[in-house]
Formats: sequence, C-alpha cells, structure tokens
Amino acid sequence: MAASRTSSAGSLGNRFAVWRAGLARPAQAFLSQPEPRTIGLFARGRQLVAGNFLFAGKLVEAPGTAIWDVAAPDPAFATEIQGFVWLDDLAALGDAAARKRAQDWTYGWIARFGRGRGAGWTPELTGRRLIRWINHATLILQGQDRAGSETYFRALTVQTHFLARRWMRAAPGLARFEALTGLIVAGLALEGKAGLVRGAVQALARDCQREVDAGGGIPTRNPEDLLEVLTLLNWAVQALAEAGRDVPVELTTAVGRIVPTLRALRHADGGLARFHGGGRGLEGRLDQALAVSGVRGGPVAGVPAMGFVRLASGRSTVIVDAAAPPDGAAGENAHASTLAFELTSGRRPVIVSCGSGRPFGEDWALAGRATASHSTLSLEGSSSSRLGKGGAEFASRAQVIAMQQAQDHGGVHLSAAHGGWVASHGLTHARILTLDVQGRRLTGTDLLEARGAADRKRLSSVLARRPEGVAFAVRFHLHPDVDATLDMGGTAVSLALKSGEIWVFRHDGAGILGLEPSAYLEKGRLQPRATKQIVLSALAGGFESRIGWTLAKAQDTPLAIRDLDREELPVPV
Repeated sequence: MAASRTSSAGSLGNRFAVWRAGLARPAQAFLSQPEPRTIGLFARGRQLVAGNFLFAGKLVEAPGTAIWDVAAPDPAFATEIQGFVWLDDLAALGDAAARKRAQDWTYGWIARFGRGRGAGWTPELTGRRLIRWINHATLILQGQDRAGSETYFRALTVQTHFLARRWMRAAPGLARFEALTGLIVAGLALEGKAGLVRGAVQALARDCQREVDAGGGIPTRNPEDLLEVLTLLNWAVQALAEAGRDVPVELTTAVGRIVPTLRALRHADGGLARFHGGGRGLEGRLDQALAVSGVRGGPVAGVPAMGFVRLASGRSTVIVDAAAPPDGAAGENAHASTLAFELTSGRRPVIVSCGSGRPFGEDWALAGRATASHSTLSLEGSSSSRLGKGGAEFASRAQVIAMQQAQDHGGVHLSAAHGGWVASHGLTHARILTLDVQGRRLTGTDLLEARGAADRKRLSSVLARRPEGVAFAVRFHLHPDVDATLDMGGTAVSLALKSGEIWVFRHDGAGILGLEPSAYLEKGRLQPRATKQIVLSALAGGFESRIGWTLAKAQDTPLAIRDLDREELPVPV
C-alpha cells in the first residue's frame, strides 16, 4: 500500500511538473544541426517495419499496427518502448518505410502522452528519449511542415523543462546519469534553453565523484552499466565542448578512470564480461565509446578492475569475478558469482556465465543469480552469496579473503579464496588459475578447506549428519556455439569452436566428469538458448578436498587462425 501511494504521488508530481513545463516558451530551432551518436541494429529496424515488436524479452507480432497501439504483454515491455531506443534501429535501416514509422510513432507519442500521461514520464526515460529525439532530429523532421516542426520543438521544450524540475527524482547511478545527460544535451541543443544546463552540469560532476570510484568502477559492478555510464558521459562532454562550455574536471576524470576498467573487462572478441546482470553490450557500442573518449590508457597489470581480474595471453582472455557481490540497493540484480570466470579464444567465447535471466521472467532471473549458473564451484545447491527473505539484495555475501596475482615465464597466475560457506559449513573455497604465455592452456585447481579450529568443528558437525560427505560441483558453462563431446572413454571433453579451434578439458580424477544441459541467457532473445556445461562432481568428506583440471588447445591447433567466418549478428530471436 505504501509503495502504491509513493508511485501515485510520483505520478501526480510528474503530471504537475509537465503542466508547469508546458508554460515555458517553446524553442523554435536547434543552435546547430544535431549529429546522430547512437548505434542501432539494421535487422531490428527491419523487424520493426515488418511489425515485429521485441521489447523486454517479449515478442508481439502486429503488422500494420502503430507502436502505441500494440497490446503490451507486461509493464516492462510498455516502459521500454517509452525510451525510444528503437529510433536507433529505424535510423540504422534508414529507408522511406523506416522514416515514416519514426515520424508517425514520434508524433503519435506527442498526441497520446505529451501532456504527462503514460509510463514514460520518469526522469531517466525522459532523458533517454530526449537524446534519441535530438540524435535523430533529421529523420523525424524531414518533410515536416511548419506546424509539424513547431509541434516537435514544443514537445522537446516541455520534456527539457520537465527534466530541469525532476532530474533529482531519478535514483543515483545509471538512471540519474541518463536524466542529467538528457537535460544537458537538450538544453545546449535548443535555442534559448542553455540556462537550464548549469545546475545539471554541477549535479553530473557531483555524481561522477560519488558514483565512479578511484578505480573506475561503479557500485553495481555491472560491466554493461559501466559502458552505458561512459557513453552518457561522452555525450555530455561532447555537448559541452561543442557549445564552447567548460567541461568540469570531474567529468574528464571519471572518463579517464572508466576507460582502462572497461578495457580490462573486454574479452578478446570485443564483448564485455557478462556478470552481475550485464550482457556483452551492443555490437560496436564498446569500440565507439572507447574511441570517442580519447583516453588511451589500458588496464593496470596486477590491479583488479571493479573487482575483476583479467588474465590475457596470446589469443585468449580469462576474466574472473574476484570480489564480493555489490551491497545494498546496488546489489538488487547482482549475482553470486565470486571466483567465477569466463574464457574467450580469439573471436569465440568458450566458457561463459549463464547471464541475466531478467528478460525471461522471475524464475529465470532468480536462477541466473545463483552460483550454479556461473563457471565456478557450487556447494550442494547452496550459492556462495545468499538472498534474504523476500528481498532482492544479498543478505550474506561471499567475501574474498585472500588474493594474489603474479606473472612469470610460465604465464599469468591468480590465486584467490572466499568464505561464502564458512558460516554454514566451515568451508573456504580457494581457486588457483594459470594461463600460459601462449594463451593455449588454462590450468585450474579448486579447493574446499576447513582452515581453522572453529571451521573444522563446524564441518565435523555437518559431516556427523552427512557421513557420506558434502556434495559439491565445479561447473564450466559453455557458449551455445561450442560443440562439446565426451571423449577418451569419458575422461575428457572435446570442445570444437566455429573458428576451427579444438580445446580439450581434462581433470585429475578426483571428481566425476559429466556433460549436462545448461542455458545461455541473452538479452534480445525470446527464450534462453540451450547449451551444455561441463560438471565435475565430488564429495567433501574431510578438511580438504581438491580438484585439478586443465583446458587446453589440441596440439594440432595452429598458433594463429584466420577466423573470418563469423556471421554478422542478426537480431536474436
């Protein structure tokens, strides 16, 4: 009931702010011709023109239907449409049919929602929408008469003044960055509205100091969120510079810190590590953001980036989550992925995390957060970090209690441990990883240890109830494009990549090797993709249990492969 009253009060406040914004004198033109700065997908633009509406993991097929007349299957679908990111896709298509829909749907929004109705009048959605309207102004205004142009600029003006009054209602973090950047971009682009920008620039500078830490990380530890923050800051810096305004040092400092962190979180295939609710990022978005930033600095060797450790040699990258999940509100979508890793070889992901299940419903969202959905050790179905009763945040978080990185003639090494199961079982999980100098062999050891007297007493108590031992499994989730088969009488797994590379997984015999079903949870798809996982199962019956394993390229796999047969990514369904 309290949440309902808060939502109602926020809606009324937004409606009042829209009414007040409507009293402002409308802008008549832009100070300079806007340049498109957002990347869309050609194939998704074609889908939209055909009447296939894919938002928030739901597909509605409605040929010939305006986007605002589509029956939204859930609130997330309706909300996502209000952000107008689909304009990027129509602009990427760019033909007459795409232009007609961009114009009809934009003016349809003005007629239906322009006075403050609908789910789109939140600060973050308004900021997102303003940026797209200005980025694609040429597409929207082409062929419009004076009345159409005035309608468009009046709606831009109302939204800009609305943001000037309501940006502070956006939650700290990505939402507020979107709201403030939208206000800065719009205020500097529209004639006569530059006076609205000063407070927003100051607020953005403060948020850069609060939300971007000294290591270039953000509280959610979500790599894709970090990419979005960098993209927004790039746009704000460009808008200020082009308007001849001073760029606050806090903005350039934040950009300078974020870029090396994103480079550390970038796999060999150009995609981001998929942890804590983030995906790999839209194709090309990371490259563009890094280039626009103008920052050349790379990751600092031996220093974790936003709690992640990168091991890179030859064509291979390994990215390890080497910190506890985020705490508090920042952890509402976090995953119990401490000490999980991902491995990419050249342009091909090999070992992955399942990913975020949020687009596929509550059950998948919960499953995607579990330790068993990551490539690490899980204990008898118990995640290393655990949710509280009825809450979205972790009540118990696996803290990394030891970590050491090194590099020598044998390769790059990581040794780390977390205490996620100390309180429940008296067990510490330690993981040792080595990637050789050519990037052809990853060697790993996973240990469960009862390290001190109190821990041994607790484990003994657990084993008294389960004399057979505590079941655990080390999981290696495979990308769906990896063809996996049990080999050598069930003692190894051969992994064939589309590049032609062959990797072979072996173990030391301490566990039982199996291939089991898994799921790859990918934004923009209707259903999870079926895939497989390598599972090493064993029982912890003493104070130390150890499993060793290797993942290595087959000897006849060449050092360099011309992997040119990577199809352009279609709109995933």
